[in-house]
Amino acid sequence: MRRWRHILWSCAALAALSACDPLSTDNVPADTKPQARPDRPVAVAEPKPKEPSAESMSLRRYYARVQEDLLARGLLRVDGGGIDTPFTDQMLARNFERIALAEEYTRGAGLQPSSGALGEIKKWVIPVRVEVIFGDSLSETDQVQDRQSLTSYTRRLSRVSGHPISMVSSQANFHVLVMGEDDKDQLRATLDRIAPGMEASSRAIFLNLPRSIHCLVVAFADSASGSAYRQAVALVRTEHPDLTRRACYHEELAQGLGLANDDQNARPSIFNDDEEFALLTSHDEMLLKMLYDPRLTPGMTADQARPIVRALAQELTGGGPS
Repeated sequence: MRRWRHILWSCAALAALSACDPLSTDNVPADTKPQARPDRPVAVAEPKPKEPSAESMSLRRYYARVQEDLLARGLLRVDGGGIDTPFTDQMLARNFERIALAEEYTRGAGLQPSSGALGEIKKWVIPVRVEVIFGDSLSETDQVQDRQSLTSYTRRLSRVSGHPISMVSSQANFHVLVMGEDDKDQLRATLDRIAPGMEASSRAIFLNLPRSIHCLVVAFADSASGSAYRQAVALVRTEHPDLTRRACYHEELAQGLGLANDDQNARPSIFNDDEEFALLTSHDEMLLKMLYDPRLTPGMTADQARPIVRALAQELTGGGPS
């Protein structure tokens, strides 16, 4: 088709220059034989979308029921908190310590819960470049919607934290993988490409994520004991309904920035396993502001950070309930 179209265009151009009719037979020799028309290209049928596997469909139904149940109980709020969720500067400082200075899991031990002991300040000191990689099991419509949501959210995170955070298409250091049970081969190849040095325990979690874990993020420093992040990989299941996927984006990106723990007393917050809030709250924005204040640096211990944290909490709340 490309060659045939080019010939027609060339003929039209010559006709315009010489005022000849490209379809005229006046100048065609009598013994010229008519040429056979080229065969028309055969239309190729669009490939049918691949049907989800039975395992993937089972997960879709399960997570749909989970979301319906949470919504029916008034959970997965998207209002960011209100007059029913007041907190003081002391509560904010305490929540910061539990969420930013403790870790949910023991480093290098897979899904083994941590002791809950307070550790060090962990954060990024280089710009965060976020790339989203979609598995084939997520529809194109959902991919467009989710990319827009992530772009808007990264801008919010950058504005709130004051740290450079942006969506990119290359040279990323924070990879958001949106893949499901039917994308295992793609997931495996992607991990090989973006994180070839990932610990075997972490890799195994990504490839065999328990149903009870909706999504996760792993952040990496220069060394096992380092506190300045340089890379992160998050995984969000494609089997989730829209709101649950969005909730995963909100929590895993924020946790990958250094708010690594969950605490049952934090409210209003997404860093709480009670699922009351689906999206980043006003309280959580304050935690990010505190974490990325230049007065707090990676590697600071709880004792070193505590007076700064208290001062920041007072500044953000005015010393009273928020």
